[in-house]
Amino acid sequence: MWLLPERKPTGERIHIAVASNFTGAMEPLAQRFEAMTGYEVVISSGSTGLLYAQIRNGAPFDALFAADKDRPARLVADGYALPGSRFTYAVGRLALWSPRVGVVESDGNLCDSKRLRHMAIANPQLAPYGKAARAVLQARGLWKTLEKKRVMGQNIAQTYQFVESGHADVGFVAYSQLRRAGHTADGADGSYWLVPESMHSPIAQQAVVLNDGAGVSAWMDFIMSDEAQEMIRSFGYGTQLDTGSAPNIESGADIKKR
Repeated sequence: MWLLPERKPTGERIHIAVASNFTGAMEPLAQRFEAMTGYEVVISSGSTGLLYAQIRNGAPFDALFAADKDRPARLVADGYALPGSRFTYAVGRLALWSPRVGVVESDGNLCDSKRLRHMAIANPQLAPYGKAARAVLQARGLWKTLEKKRVMGQNIAQTYQFVESGHADVGFVAYSQLRRAGHTADGADGSYWLVPESMHSPIAQQAVVLNDGAGVSAWMDFIMSDEAQEMIRSFGYGTQLDTGSAPNIESGADIKKR
């Protein structure tokens, strides 16, 4: 059990940068934490690549919740994040989705691929879900074939919007987005394929501490608690891909000044 501080009336703010795919889960997590502790959690969302660049350029975030593990590792290696604070908070799942029934078959094939106008994916250079989508298309020999039909979202949230709005017929989105919107429930409109994890590298989503302090320490302890992990699973993520003890985020290690 993680021991959180008693509720504080001060409303001290904690600034969290979060990958777009996890925003839907982060909001209720933040609300629960605020109710328990009195801290205020300020959320800024975007693609992992964009948030990473902002941090290196001095953005005043206290922690990053990325959609991969590479960029948190780089931030630690380059002195922008606290050593020993990096851990996997969620494991993402990729899905191919269309808001129309019968478009996506259970094996991921498209019922009428010749009539496909646009397929949305997140930019593989910025978003880990886009990188995973590219791996799936390459494995099926479709990356070059569909080149002129691909539309790129800057992040997974924009990619989902392309499909939902009809600007794309289908798209590779986060399974958690479909869960949140009710598209995976029995009788829901649309069709989707939950991509087997063997078709791409694991989407291990890691968090890392950027600025040391009591507030962010309490926040990270909460995220690793049983209650928070169960909330994360309810949004369609796996948890604890990488096992280990809680991050040591009060070690006093030096972080590069930004």
